[in-house]
Amino acid sequence: MKKKFILAILIFLIISIFILAKFEYKKLFSGNNISKSDNTDILNISSYEATIEVEVYSNKNTNKYLIKQKYVEPNIFRQEIINPTSIEGITIISNGEQTILENKAYNLKTVYENFKGKASNLSLVSFINAYKEDEGSKIEENEKEKIMKTKIKDSNNKYQKYQNLYISKKTNLPTKMEILDINQNRTVYILYNEIVINKTNPRDIL
Repeated sequence: MKKKFILAILIFLIISIFILAKFEYKKLFSGNNISKSDNTDILNISSYEATIEVEVYSNKNTNKYLIKQKYVEPNIFRQEIINPTSIEGITIISNGEQTILENKAYNLKTVYENFKGKASNLSLVSFINAYKEDEGSKIEENEKEKIMKTKIKDSNNKYQKYQNLYISKKTNLPTKMEILDINQNRTVYILYNEIVINKTNPRDIL
């Protein structure tokens, strides 16, 4: 009788562990690793981490990049190129006072004091700032997405005049962004493979 009781307990534990493991696996590997964000206002995030695929279009070809980005408010930002391997490891780090350009392959580092430009126009926070500054910003919707549209204020670059950010209604998180030229043709396409909102600390960047 005692042996049967112990066996029953062991079976129960094994089944419980299996169910928990399966549940955790689904959480970790569902979709493209973008978890659900509970009512996050994307315009007022405090931080984010993202792995993005970037396609830059020109008249003759398309260049593709894999990039890791990290941001913490108000102005701490890091962007590192993962692929292509020819420029792998090139990193931009900004802390609001300094902007540092690193090339790990050649062990080079350049520091820019009081840098006034944008560390990256490919960043989510760059879109957020543009959206807040543009009085003509608007949101459109389809069955699965909200599409936030804005014009890049004071941009002298005719190839980067407009931005559209697509937000999944299911996860409430960005799935892709596009930058358009003066004629509304796509010049840059950004796909968010992974993104985590409001979980990053400054020590994760600096």
